[in-house]
Amino acid sequence: MSVATMPLHRPVPGWPRRPGGLRRAAHRLVVLVAAAAVGAGLIAAPAYAEPSVEEIERQIDKQWQQLEPTIEQYNKVRSQLKVNRKKASDLQKKIQPLALEAELAMNRVADLASRYYVNGPSQELGAVLLNAKPDMLGEQMALLERLAAYERQQLEGVMKVRKKYDDQKAKLDALIADQETKEKQLAAKKKQIDTKIKQLERSLPVTTVKTTNCPTINGVVSAAARTAIKVACAQVGKPYVWGATGPNSFDCSGLTQYAYKAAGIYLTHFTGAQWNEGKAISRADARPGDLVFFRSDLSHVGLYLGNNLMVHAPRAGKPVNVSPITTMPIAGFRRPG
Repeated sequence: MSVATMPLHRPVPGWPRRPGGLRRAAHRLVVLVAAAAVGAGLIAAPAYAEPSVEEIERQIDKQWQQLEPTIEQYNKVRSQLKVNRKKASDLQKKIQPLALEAELAMNRVADLASRYYVNGPSQELGAVLLNAKPDMLGEQMALLERLAAYERQQLEGVMKVRKKYDDQKAKLDALIADQETKEKQLAAKKKQIDTKIKQLERSLPVTTVKTTNCPTINGVVSAAARTAIKVACAQVGKPYVWGATGPNSFDCSGLTQYAYKAAGIYLTHFTGAQWNEGKAISRADARPGDLVFFRSDLSHVGLYLGNNLMVHAPRAGKPVNVSPITTMPIAGFRRPG
């Protein structure tokens, strides 16, 4: 059988006709091999290592420690302002009848002075001389003097009492004006705080936040503590909103205030005040229902559950939850009621 042969001068089909074609073919081959190697995991492409959730949480916790004292200072000023406005209102109610009494007394004295001015003292004395017996003249003159002195005494008494209240109200007005100024200054930081909180929240990955209910707690002696624990635990999962006192959202002192209010015990919406409103308890004697405070500035508070656990409103981005008390430096324990 004869074998067909191809003339030697004819190129092999598909073979490059020019040296440049050879280079291009080689380049394409290298690219294809490299792509295959990357796809097979033989060549690792450089990647940017994003921070872990734990690292982000640590960053947020660190920045939140700087924000929370400002938030609690805002709560303190608002609480004081509410109390002082009530005092000013009560004083104003007391001053109003005194002001009316002082005005009536001044009108009586003014009327007496007007009659002397219009009619003249000589006519007043003349009327006494003509209409009184000689032996009664001294008595009539003494009567006029006593009447004038009585009017002055009444007026002086009223004005003295009124001045006392005016002085107190002036002090309160000055205090309220100062606190209103501070409140405006703190309110001016609200946008900064809100912006910072949003930045912190955006830095977290979009994940589902799971919370657990409070653990079973035995041996809670106080009925008030039992109520407070039940109410606080019912809020687990609700969002943290600074300045909020419930029922849909809370900050740390707002949650403890809300829980104990249900038990008939009123706590001020400010960690510093709540520290002073409770009885000091050693850590060894702490029991469920006590308040546990953190950091030297008392800028955070939680409701102690025993076994080194608490229910608290931690910070923006973290809902009300159960956490160990060992995550922050403990300042001490207080027992409300």
